[in-house]
Amino acid sequence: MKIVKLSIQRPLYVTVLFILLTVLGYLSFKSLSAELMPKFTPPLLNVQIIYPGASPSEVENSLTQKAEEVLSSMEGIDQMQSYSFEGMSMIMVSFDFGTDIDKAMTEAQNRLAAKRAELPREVFAPRISKVSVDEKPILILSARADIGSTELYDLVDKRIVPELSHIKGVANVDLVGGVEREIQINLDKGRMQEFGITPMMVQGAIRASNLDFPTGYLQSDETQMAVRLSGKITSIEELRRLILRNVSGTPIRLEDVAEVVDGVKDPVKMGRVNGQEAILLNILKQSDANALQVSEAVGKQIQSLEEQYASEGLKVEVAQDTTTFTRNAISSVLTDLLLAILLVSLVILLFLHNVRNALIVMVVVPVSLISSFIGMRIFGFTLNMMSLLALSLVIGVLVDDAIVVIENVYRHMEMGKNRVRATWDALNEIGLTVISVTLVLVVVFLPIIFTNSLVSDILRQFCGVIVISILFSLLAALTLVPLLTSRLGNIQPLRDDHPLGRMLTGFERGISRFAEGISSLTRWGLSHRWALAGIVVVLMAAVLVLFPLGFINFEFQPYMDRQECIIQLEMPKDISMA
Repeated sequence: MKIVKLSIQRPLYVTVLFILLTVLGYLSFKSLSAELMPKFTPPLLNVQIIYPGASPSEVENSLTQKAEEVLSSMEGIDQMQSYSFEGMSMIMVSFDFGTDIDKAMTEAQNRLAAKRAELPREVFAPRISKVSVDEKPILILSARADIGSTELYDLVDKRIVPELSHIKGVANVDLVGGVEREIQINLDKGRMQEFGITPMMVQGAIRASNLDFPTGYLQSDETQMAVRLSGKITSIEELRRLILRNVSGTPIRLEDVAEVVDGVKDPVKMGRVNGQEAILLNILKQSDANALQVSEAVGKQIQSLEEQYASEGLKVEVAQDTTTFTRNAISSVLTDLLLAILLVSLVILLFLHNVRNALIVMVVVPVSLISSFIGMRIFGFTLNMMSLLALSLVIGVLVDDAIVVIENVYRHMEMGKNRVRATWDALNEIGLTVISVTLVLVVVFLPIIFTNSLVSDILRQFCGVIVISILFSLLAALTLVPLLTSRLGNIQPLRDDHPLGRMLTGFERGISRFAEGISSLTRWGLSHRWALAGIVVVLMAAVLVLFPLGFINFEFQPYMDRQECIIQLEMPKDISMA
């Protein structure tokens, strides 16, 4: 065991190594993203094609069926589902696990583009997207102001949304509700027939008169000037005075055949917060962004925007913040992690009767955990319920190697050896055993990391963190623990004149009585083998019966109460927005 000998004889190397690992682990922890659950993208594509004005049957016959024929020949398809709505076709394509979803997405785009000539001309370009479990807004904001409803919508759409979109980590900002300005042209059928004007003529005249484009340059020997044609319509009055055609030398204007109104769009979505109408802003984060940092950055930007537009009475409030639950969950797991370290150290103190040995464990376990963040950073893991759960559970495994080494060193010291000799002999005796036991645990969790399935996508970070932590604990058991025991190890006999000694003596008596009870139970079992076998069979049968009787249910994920509820009502198709 050359590594053990090096650790004992060259303590500076080991000290520098673990200081470096601790610093890098802390820096890695600060740079990790935080989310509730691990990111995983199921092999599922969502294809949406817009066909304006088409009925569901027309969409089905002229669009959906042709798109299905194109996509069905792709490799690795497990299932395909299509839905035809009024004006839209949606196809869900599910692939086998292990399929490169990005490559499949590119192939689907190319296939649909090649088929575009056979589709109706009015069809928009297909929109193909991956289905991700975290494509939900992390924040929902509500905006109000002491100005008109249309002015508020323009303020939010033109000023607030761009400011929030520029925040690092924000992917998109969607608006819900509000009143948007709209110039409405209500055509008079009778007047149009009288003057021989069609809706297409009106549309063409407006397009031709509402232009703004470059026309060239004016050049001389010394200067050059760009010339633009500025023909944008800037007011309602200009639009009303727009000439559509001439009849017997008399110009026919838009106001002669239509009513031009500066109105608002018919609302299709409404937003309310605490019973008051408001414009809702859904904040979606980028896939690799830290949700907690994005939430904090948005909060700071909100304060800046309220100060900037204080004259308009702008008030932006957080209607829903999903990161609150994530932050509380992560904080709870970190607290449990700290308590677990303290309890493990207390158990070691009770069994080994040595404060120094407990302190060694309190150093080794946190160092191994902090070093694990380096591996999490390298492999792109995040701080989530699964990875933090792995850190909590792995404490019992991390402490195993340290306990085995410390206990064996303690035993050799009881033989009369000094600390250095006892450490060397103890590691030579059990070093290979510690390595083999640790590698067995690694082999148990390692295969899950390399499998391709829905469960492995969820458990990959869980198993990866356990493997990384165990390997760092093995490194600490073969280097840091020998270093500390060769310098700090000692034997402390139990003393009844000291409060700690009396507590440890009482605990030792309790353990002795417990051991005697277990021994007597074992002797009874060995002398009554058939009775013991019957008890085991009855217990196994009772456990197996729990499942079919419904005492133990099955579910994909454990129930988590976020203290929220969602109510969805499906209304008759002919009901109005009001």
